Amino acid sequence: MFTINPFAELSSFIPTIIMQTYIVVMIFMVAGGTLFDIIHKKSALYFFRNWRNSNRRATQQIGGGKMTSLVIQTAVVEVLASGEFCNMKRRIAHILTFYGFLVYIVTTVILVFSYPTPATPAPVILPILWNIGGLITLVGGYWFWFFIRVDVAAEGHSPFRIVRADLFILSLLVSVTLGLIWSCVQVAEGSWSTLLFGLYLISTTVLFGSIPWSKFSHMFYKPAAAFQKRIAQADGSRSNLPAPADKPEVFGSTNRTAQHY
Repeated sequence: MFTINPFAELSSFIPTIIMQTYIVVMIFMVAGGTLFDIIHKKSALYFFRNWRNSNRRATQQIGGGKMTSLVIQTAVVEVLASGEFCNMKRRIAHILTFYGFLVYIVTTVILVFSYPTPATPAPVILPILWNIGGLITLVGGYWFWFFIRVDVAAEGHSPFRIVRADLFILSLLVSVTLGLIWSCVQVAEGSWSTLLFGLYLISTTVLFGSIPWSKFSHMFYKPAAAFQKRIAQADGSRSNLPAPADKPEVFGSTNRTAQHY
């Protein structure tokens, strides 16, 4: 069951070009939604203004080698290892969700564009990776949703309490969950496969189409902010600022922006 390409089975009643067009549209929705979010919230303006002010306070120049080192450190620590999370449980949950979803998305694109029909059988490893990526995403995501969220872990609220800040993680979990269930039902030739596929498309469209109102675009902001912070520390521009408080992550805070991915 986990070795069968579910998207190839779709080609019997959905033209390949429609599946591929849908993915292209989702990519444009991500790009357009992120751009809209940057313009609407003036994130880029704030970022470059802060960068300019930091340059004015700098006490030393950063050479090309040092700059390359800072880029690598940011990529490894903040991006690949989720170093911005002080709490280990949150970091592990984030890493599982991030890498699982990355594998899930990449294999989806490969399966739909390179092996869209039974006439072009995919290597067995690709459907396996698609399923594994989805399952890892759900492990990290549901762990975060039911046990790690601030309002659940520290404030005692019900895990089923939903606010707008939950849109990204909730739509992600619904989309991947329905995708895996649809795949299993379709392979088993169940009568519910068409309905499940429709719900899968709806939830996926919500996931990628709600970027201006969800936390999705934050994955693009965080590396830039982390890189800017490292540069400010390296060129001395932070020396004129108060030292950051050295304290553990506060789980009792009601600030929703610190609770989600």
